[in-house]
Formats: sequence, structure tokens, C-alpha cells
Amino acid sequence: MILRRDVFQAIADPTRRAILILVASQSMTAGAIAANFDTARPTVSKHLQILTECELLLQQQNGREVYYEINAKKMKEVADFIEPFRNMWDDRFNKLEAIMKNYKPEK
Repeated sequence: MILRRDVFQAIADPTRRAILILVASQSMTAGAIAANFDTARPTVSKHLQILTECELLLQQQNGREVYYEINAKKMKEVADFIEPFRNMWDDRFNKLEAIMKNYKPEK
């Protein structure tokens, strides 16, 4: 049985979001990633497994080392899904800001 993980459940966890931020600029080994956290290495490995299963991270074998790197294509899919919501809230906040600028309290 193949377990399909949900991308949004994966990024709901703050540790996994922190891992994504770490590997966004450069690929890193599991050990290098784990060195940034105060948790046990197996815990970080589980987070890496979940992110890899969701295809948010890709694994690249380089000799004996496995490097994790961000999957930009999958991150773009997530961003594209969220974009309409961001636009909606930006519009709402802009309207609220316009109302507040014209607001004059009664004396």
C-alpha cells in the first residue's frame, strides 16, 4: 500500500517549514540539516521522509551522501494554489486601509 501524504499537512509543521527554508538556498545532507535543530536525528529523518514523500524535497545521491534539495516545481504548485487567497486578502486589507484613512471619529 502506497501512503500519499498531503502537502499542506506536511507544511503545517513548523519544523518541516524550517527544513524547507534551510534547503531553499542550497542542498544539504540529513546530518547538516539535523545540526540546525535541537531534536534527535531520527526525528529530523522522519520530517525529511515526509517532505520527500510529498515531493517538496528531492534526494540526490552523491557518493555515499544523500543531499536534499527543494523541489521548485512542487513549491510552485503550492504557491499557485495559495495565490488567489493571498490576492483576496490583500484586496480586503487595502479596502480596510482606505476606509480607515477616511475615518473621522466623532467628538
